[in-house]
Amino acid sequence: MLLHEPTKLLYTEVMAIFLALLATAILAGLAVFQFALTCGAPLGRFAWGGKHEVLPSNLRVWSVASILLYAIFAMFILSAASVVSIIPEGSLLRNGMIVFSGYFVLGTVVNLISPSKPERLVMTPVAAVLAVTFLGVAFGV
Repeated sequence: MLLHEPTKLLYTEVMAIFLALLATAILAGLAVFQFALTCGAPLGRFAWGGKHEVLPSNLRVWSVASILLYAIFAMFILSAASVVSIIPEGSLLRNGMIVFSGYFVLGTVVNLISPSKPERLVMTPVAAVLAVTFLGVAFGV
């Protein structure tokens, strides 16, 4: 059975909202994780190549930067799915979503080849889900 146009449109909008909320929840979890790393939590095996159980100060700075990036990513995907209107519709939003989709695809590959087995096992699927959610919203589910 083919979906009628209004039903198809509603499905696309609902899926975009679902994907945006899923991505935002994952990004929030990653932000908490990065914050824990900046506070000295012994979780370094899951991040930044997994070489340090407790991150040195230079990697803690990158963890803080990651938290800021996660907030930007969330603002973009929530705006692109019309959940909020922080980033106005237009080329910035469109191009940002494409760039961020590519970032998460690349992040999936980088995590997949990480020398840290815990990072590979945990962060590869996390990055892959973020890639799928961003691609789905960027290209209209």
